[in-house]
Amino acid sequence: MSQLHCYVPDDLADKLKKKADAANLPVSKYLALLVKREVEQQWPDDYFLCFGGWQGERLERPPQGDFEQRESFD
Repeated sequence: MSQLHCYVPDDLADKLKKKADAANLPVSKYLALLVKREVEQQWPDDYFLCFGGWQGERLERPPQGDFEQRESFD
């Protein structure tokens, strides 16, 4: 297993320690989980190609009718 070293400002290190304590984990394990989540959970390369690619008929909103008249609270 590789060891990585990084430097962060003291205030950020304090926040990190508090988060790790809250998760009941050592700081190194907490950081490893954050790195794993950031690196491994990526969108597939072609994921965003499907957005904006509707090729069917034009979508139209159906008529909404008239507004309902209600009594006021006054």
